[in-house]
Amino acid sequence: MSLIEIRHISKIYNEGHESEVRALDNVSMRIENSEFVTILGQSGSGKSTLMNILGCLDIPTYGEYLLEGEHVSRMRLSKLSTIRNQKIGFIFQGFNLIPALTALENVELPLIYRGVKPSLRKELAFEALKSVDLAGRINHRPTEMSGGQQQRVAIARAISTRPPIIMADEPTGNLDSQSGHEIMEKLKDLNEAGTTVLLITHDNKLAEYAKRVITISDGKIQSDINKSDVYAGRGAEA
Repeated sequence: MSLIEIRHISKIYNEGHESEVRALDNVSMRIENSEFVTILGQSGSGKSTLMNILGCLDIPTYGEYLLEGEHVSRMRLSKLSTIRNQKIGFIFQGFNLIPALTALENVELPLIYRGVKPSLRKELAFEALKSVDLAGRINHRPTEMSGGQQQRVAIARAISTRPPIIMADEPTGNLDSQSGHEIMEKLKDLNEAGTTVLLITHDNKLAEYAKRVITISDGKIQSDINKSDVYAGRGAEA
């Protein structure tokens, strides 16, 4: 059983009208536990729509989505909310931190939604911040931190509930090259520790961090390349 499986997914806006848009068109794919996968595509390719469906933020017009064998496409909104809180950690380009809260309080938020007791959630939030080298910044607010530090707080928030899946949508888009590199190294570390990482990006350089690259264009998968298979093929030819 795959961690994620989508079967013939389509997302259509204004179906049947002249203005019809097929954001996704008959897309099928599987993602296994502990993979690091990049979904690569330019603006308008359908990659963000695909992430929204995989992250249970949206539902497809047609097709099936199975997460750990469960039919996500058939779930009620309340169940989808539970899945998002327990199974998936999100990292966005804009950080999405609450300015009035400290780093520790921002990281505590998903733990509050899960109903974790105050003493335990502070402990888990601190451990998450420590894991991204921000133990000394727990009482700082977003405006008191650099962009790279804010994104590391966002990573800590995403991993505080220890979800099996991290979905990162253009996580380095607002960062300088050095800070971006540090964020990508943190994602690699998470993957090597067993977390499944899905990176959504238009940047070919970022795609290189992943072990598997799925290229999407015009709502369709154009290629699906696993680096280990490529290297194995080259080795066999040699």
